[in-house]
Amino acid sequence: MNSEKAVFLNPYRPGAGHMPPYLAGRHHETNEYLKLVAQTTILENMVLTGLRGVGKTVLLDTFKPLAMNNSWLWVGTDLSESASVSEENLAIRLLTDLSVVTSNVLVSHERISKIGFINTEEVIKKKLGFDFLLHLYKSTPGLVMDKLKYVLEFVWRCLQSQNIKGLIFAYDEAQNLSDQAAKEQYPLGILLDTFQSIQKKDIPFMLLLTGLPTLFPKLVESRTFAERMFRVIFLERLNKEYSREAILKPVTDRQTMSPVMFTKDSVDLIVKHSGGYPYFIQFICKEAYDAFLPKLVAGENASVPLTEITRKLDTDFFAGRWARATDRQRELLVIIAQLENSGEEFSVQDIVELSKKNMEKPFSPSHVNQMLSSLSTVGLIYKNRFGKYSFAVPLLGQFIIRQQKI
Repeated sequence: MNSEKAVFLNPYRPGAGHMPPYLAGRHHETNEYLKLVAQTTILENMVLTGLRGVGKTVLLDTFKPLAMNNSWLWVGTDLSESASVSEENLAIRLLTDLSVVTSNVLVSHERISKIGFINTEEVIKKKLGFDFLLHLYKSTPGLVMDKLKYVLEFVWRCLQSQNIKGLIFAYDEAQNLSDQAAKEQYPLGILLDTFQSIQKKDIPFMLLLTGLPTLFPKLVESRTFAERMFRVIFLERLNKEYSREAILKPVTDRQTMSPVMFTKDSVDLIVKHSGGYPYFIQFICKEAYDAFLPKLVAGENASVPLTEITRKLDTDFFAGRWARATDRQRELLVIIAQLENSGEEFSVQDIVELSKKNMEKPFSPSHVNQMLSSLSTVGLIYKNRFGKYSFAVPLLGQFIIRQQKI
């Protein structure tokens, strides 16, 4: 192996939302998205949901060029909690994002001027930048939704001559958006009501919301018609075939000339311990690659240092999330991790029964319900629409079991 190969850059990218060197699988999800993009009348919007580390943000990034290739404009960003503070904040968020794609669009306005005793008309051309949209919003009478609807309808009238099919409003981390009943602020409801209304008027503005599994229940809780408004795509972990592709493609691509090659045993080991989650595949492969390279240079045999990688993964990925739980909540999480079905779905009754077997002071159903609600708030547990619970963090149960052995 020559020195040029020895300094080959590690191709794996275990970052938050970083595009992997090869996107494995996701053909079904992409095809479902393309069906929605093909709509002429918007009958369905999309919710893309799944656990952290499953590749939601990455897939969302691949959707943007597909939309633009089909003559759609793309509007969007990450939704922070600040967008939920008030209905006005949500409106400003939408106008800000919308102005990015409309700022070069010219609109003509007739203005009547008075010179002496004579009225004259002059045509003024302005661009649909943020200042213009904000002025239009504030000068429109009515409630926040009335103002938003008017601005969106006005923008579409201006865009119709631009030879575009419509606009996609794509928002990541959309689970952060919620209604604030105590403050009489309903930004999530306003978002849904506004888009339902303009879509009924045959305006092709589509919502694409990405977030944790708590997202869709939030939408339905805010507006029951959300069940019929969205097509929900739950992003699952990769199967064994696609996991192998995600591992091998970056180092077997002829253009990369990678000096590192994973053996079948190494690949099987990575597939097993990653659980098929794209983030963990990238993390383990990156660490294994860095461990392999010096050994290959030295002419030594290399194997995946799983113990060391697992320890680093625990520190980098799990420890911060584990720290959010109180001591009593951790006791509950330990019981959940010991359930046979901890990696899938579990119920309050499952937890109560196992706690009676394994604890001197078992949990009562009311206590379990209360703590599960708190754990959901900090992002460790989520409740689906059928009353079942799951870990919101992939492979968290395995981490908890490892902690008990330390």
